[in-house]
Amino acid sequence: MSHDPASSPPGAGPHDAAGDLTTIARIGLLGLLGLYQLRWMGGGGPLSSIDLAIHEAGHLVFMPFGDVVGALGGTLLQLIVPAAFVAYFLRRGDHYAAAIPFWWVGENLWHIAPYVADARAQVLPLVGGGEHDWAFLLATWRLLPHDQEIAAGIRLAGSVIAVAAVILGLKHARGAAVPEDRTSDAARPSARTSFARRAPRSR
Repeated sequence: MSHDPASSPPGAGPHDAAGDLTTIARIGLLGLLGLYQLRWMGGGGPLSSIDLAIHEAGHLVFMPFGDVVGALGGTLLQLIVPAAFVAYFLRRGDHYAAAIPFWWVGENLWHIAPYVADARAQVLPLVGGGEHDWAFLLATWRLLPHDQEIAAGIRLAGSVIAVAAVILGLKHARGAAVPEDRTSDAARPSARTSFARRAPRSR
């Protein structure tokens, strides 16, 4: 007896399997990229230029709120932008998509950590010169002697978030690429059935 393809459960076809592998591969790529960035202490990476642009924009956005908030604004916007994407996808119920910007939050923390660790030494090149944000902030908060410990905590937080994002993505990768209308077709009545229900009963 031949197998009826229409009787296969949603997500069981070869195209669904290929889609699942693609979504899993994307999350695996984030994991490999994370290992690369940790190897270089958070520097570099394909998103570094984007992160830098967002950071500089953050200073302009938060500048009206005073010197301290303006200096912190670059770091704040680096975290707010990916967090906004996380909130958007979670609101839609798309946990797989939310995992990717969630990883981006961790990646930004990796970029922030070396900047914090440089607060006393100030050997990192600054875009456009000017004052070192975290040297100013930690000095204002009287935490400058603890720049290394604070940076280590930020780096650890970034690692925890990145690992959690990869786990979340892998957990929800199965079926993430299956179109929504495919699963709804099984529950949708056929045209013949609908017509039969609407047809007037013969007397």
